[in-house]
Amino acid sequence: MLVGKRVRLNRLFNQDSGRMVTIAIDHTIGYGIIPGLENIQKTVDVLADARPDAMMMHKGIVERCFEAHAGRVGLILQSAAASPFQLNRERPAADVSEAVALGADAISVAITVGGEDQPQQTEHLGRIVRDARLMGMPVVAHCYPKGEFIPEDERFNVENVLYAARVGAELGVDIIKTYYTGSPETFAKVVEGVPARVVAAGGPKVSDLGDMLRAVKDIMSVGAAGITYGRNVWQDPNPAGVIAALRAVVHENVAPSEAVEIYSAKK
Repeated sequence: MLVGKRVRLNRLFNQDSGRMVTIAIDHTIGYGIIPGLENIQKTVDVLADARPDAMMMHKGIVERCFEAHAGRVGLILQSAAASPFQLNRERPAADVSEAVALGADAISVAITVGGEDQPQQTEHLGRIVRDARLMGMPVVAHCYPKGEFIPEDERFNVENVLYAARVGAELGVDIIKTYYTGSPETFAKVVEGVPARVVAAGGPKVSDLGDMLRAVKDIMSVGAAGITYGRNVWQDPNPAGVIAALRAVVHENVAPSEAVEIYSAKK
């Protein structure tokens, strides 16, 4: 491994636990200006001040909103974008040279598995991995089995999630972000079957913090490398408290009930 890649990975992962808590704020192009992202500068500031291990965003937000936090929080540049009208049609929006210029610790590519254009998205991911390898840049791939050929009620099935994650690993991705399959027993099969670091996506907004933290505990118990959460953090009235609770569970193996108390203490 190139030393540059090791330096960047070490900035993304907590050096004591070897795990990562990433907060994603790359939603607007694909979902519109949803609650929590209206004032993006305020959101960036609140989240960065709470010290997640990394934040993921598009290049324009890095340039205009992240400078005050540069070097204090790991940075992952999102390089793909869809639209609210074609959510599964991820297209290139940045490249590795831009990630290097922006000082990113990794470049992220979102791909949809199980759709008509999976071959094109796979080809693009392969090119990003090739270019990133030459520059010592880690690659994060969001590999989701949500294409139109996979029924909606089967998209969290372990067989489909494992296949989607393996697509990224087969292409040489360093960190795979994918769906949590709903139980530690099934997610363990994903972690065990993927020769790369696996992190779980946060998914839709949940109503109960305790339930979310219990899921995080289960995810970490089977060897996942971390979590990447979005709206379950910045749509909460106390995002700093959510980050503190997530860090406690992920890095310190704190019980979910105790993490809820940490959340409340941050209010």
